[in-house]
Amino acid sequence: MSELSGLSAVLIGAGFALLIGGASWSLFVGMRARREAGATFAANARLEAMLASAPALAMTVRTDGRVECPQRLADWFGLAGLPRYLDDLAASDAGLLPEDLAALSADVTAAQKSGRAFSRALRVRGSARSLMIRGARVPKAFQAPGGVILWVFDATDTEDEIARLGEAIGHATALYEDLSGVIQAAPMPMWYRGADLRLAMVNSQYIHAVEASSAEDVIARGLELVEGSGVGGPLGNAVLARDARSVQSQTMPATIRGERRMLRVYDAPLSTGGVAGFAIDIEDLEQARARLKRFDDAQRAMLDRLSAGVVQFGPDRSLVFCNQPFRRLFAMKTEWLADRPEFDRVLERMREAKRLPEVRDFPGWKAERRDWFLAAGGGQEEEWHLPGGAHLRVVAQPLPDGGLLLIFEDRTEQVQLASARDTLLRVRTATFENLYEALGVFAADGRLQLWNNKFRLVWGFEEEFLATHPRVDVLAEAASRQLANPARASLIADLVRAATVERQQRGGRVGFADGRHFEFAAVPLPDGNGLFTMLDISDSRRIERALRDRNEALEAADRIKTSFVATMSYELRTPLTSISGFAEMLNEGYAGKLTAAASGYVEAILQSVERLGMLVDEVLDLTQAEGKAPELERQSIDLGAVARAAADVVTPLASKRKLDFAIEIVPTTGAITGDAKRLQQVIEHLLRHAVAGTPAGGRVLLHTDGTDTAARIVVSDDGAGMSPQAVTRAFDRFAQPGITRDGERALGLGLPLAKQFVEAHGGTIELVSEPGQGTLITAILPRR
Repeated sequence: MSELSGLSAVLIGAGFALLIGGASWSLFVGMRARREAGATFAANARLEAMLASAPALAMTVRTDGRVECPQRLADWFGLAGLPRYLDDLAASDAGLLPEDLAALSADVTAAQKSGRAFSRALRVRGSARSLMIRGARVPKAFQAPGGVILWVFDATDTEDEIARLGEAIGHATALYEDLSGVIQAAPMPMWYRGADLRLAMVNSQYIHAVEASSAEDVIARGLELVEGSGVGGPLGNAVLARDARSVQSQTMPATIRGERRMLRVYDAPLSTGGVAGFAIDIEDLEQARARLKRFDDAQRAMLDRLSAGVVQFGPDRSLVFCNQPFRRLFAMKTEWLADRPEFDRVLERMREAKRLPEVRDFPGWKAERRDWFLAAGGGQEEEWHLPGGAHLRVVAQPLPDGGLLLIFEDRTEQVQLASARDTLLRVRTATFENLYEALGVFAADGRLQLWNNKFRLVWGFEEEFLATHPRVDVLAEAASRQLANPARASLIADLVRAATVERQQRGGRVGFADGRHFEFAAVPLPDGNGLFTMLDISDSRRIERALRDRNEALEAADRIKTSFVATMSYELRTPLTSISGFAEMLNEGYAGKLTAAASGYVEAILQSVERLGMLVDEVLDLTQAEGKAPELERQSIDLGAVARAAADVVTPLASKRKLDFAIEIVPTTGAITGDAKRLQQVIEHLLRHAVAGTPAGGRVLLHTDGTDTAARIVVSDDGAGMSPQAVTRAFDRFAQPGITRDGERALGLGLPLAKQFVEAHGGTIELVSEPGQGTLITAILPRR
């Protein structure tokens, strides 16, 4: 029991000790919490004071849309009470605009989901207040997880200032862009140098001039427009402008895109310490000045070559220039003119040389001419009749600079020529009146200006009618009664119109009612008028009619002759066939064996029959083909083989005449499309012509060759040749004068037939010959 009591006492004592310790700890913690609470309240009071005086007010937006904000912020929004939800920030007549509230709600939602901060400027409805809102997710210490804290700034004054500054910046920017655009579009290089005189900005013309890729390239490489440095260089001019604080200009040469140009460079100092510059290309101006000087020199040189005298006086009325004709015309010495005499002295010297008109009051006359310098009506013109019969035309032209230009034209010869012209006109009139032809001159408007008596008599016009200078239409109507066909009177108007308007020469013929015939012609005259002529051709018309009747009779006789020749040719074939047949029978021995002499006679008969048959064929070919091309059997033929066959036929004849017969068939002769029989006849005729005209021991050549488009046949000989008259008629039928070589060529049908057959193949034939030089005949035949 006693042990239990002792243990209990210990436990109780321990319990009291723990209780006392716990109470002490609680008291200590309470005292510390009280101190901390006091500090927290003080800190909260300071924070509330800071928030109250802060330029921004806070608003918390929870996840369910509820908002927490002070009354001051509600006043900023123009709300009567505190908003409970974010949508309460927009009232019917206060708060935010619906579109601003929707944008703010979207920003808040995005911040809640992604934690992205945002910033937005808003306007309060019905107020000039501008608010700047910056939002972000609330820190974790806030008891609003997922909420967003909005800091609202009153930016009314700031926005106004920003707007004002923005307008000013926009205006300045627009001005800068306009100025930059003007600088970039300027037709001259422009640049800006900084305070260190290094290039800081250039325009497009500068870039183009130095052949750079960009402005940055120019600035990086420091490409100068003008070469050189020092006082005479571009930097020297810029230094002078900067130090003198005034615009400096200097003329400098530069090479722009490989071309040497002269530039006028201007440098202007700026308030920043830099220098702006630009360059004007004065190369064209310098060249224009040089050209003007050359033109002035050339003009004076040209004036020296004029026939008219020219003298120029300056504003001070002293002589500036005179040409050589002026010195000769007025006997002026170069030494005296070198002193630049005044206008009055020059007139006095002209009077001394007796090159002025004779006047009673010379001082007054001179004073009147002195007024030429001040003439307001422009140039003055006078005619001076000088002693000795000379005649001068004087033109006085005041100059813009106050000077005077005088031109003296010697018209003495012109006056004499005018007198001679009047004499010629009188002679022409007399000639005009006595011509056999009827003549009339019509003006460009169709009126009759001049006429001779023959013209009036032919048409039977009255002088009073012609004196009215009638138009050609009226005159043609009056003349129609004289014509066999009155409608032909319109020919007169057509011819005159062609001569005066169209400037063409035309003619025609017309018959009169009395049987006369006239030939009309209208000729344009140099002065724009038209000359109408009429020639009586009544006699020539009668002769023409007689000649026409005779020609028709001759043509009929020629047709009868051709028919007769053709008929006779056909009729000759029957006896020729009989003679040839009987001669061949005799030659074959049907009538018994012949002696050697008789055989020779029979051979001669056969050769003669053959030649006569060939002549008959030629005559038939000429008569049948007259007026039309002969019929051909066209096919592809070897022209070389045809030529060789023709040569084989003529070879015995050449051997008989002891001629050197050469044959040259070149491989280029080739094939052509044509009639083999006719072409062989052509070559035979040409060869026979050559053999017949070549004496014994002579040489005849047959040569053929060709190209891709044509073949050529050449036959030449070294015989006696032909006269020019014979050459011109070599291809005429039955007319080859000078060819009497043997009976075979007496009719001369070979060359005309050869020409006929060659032209039927679309070819050409040409004969060249001179007496004593032989003959050359060339025939060209197309391949197709």
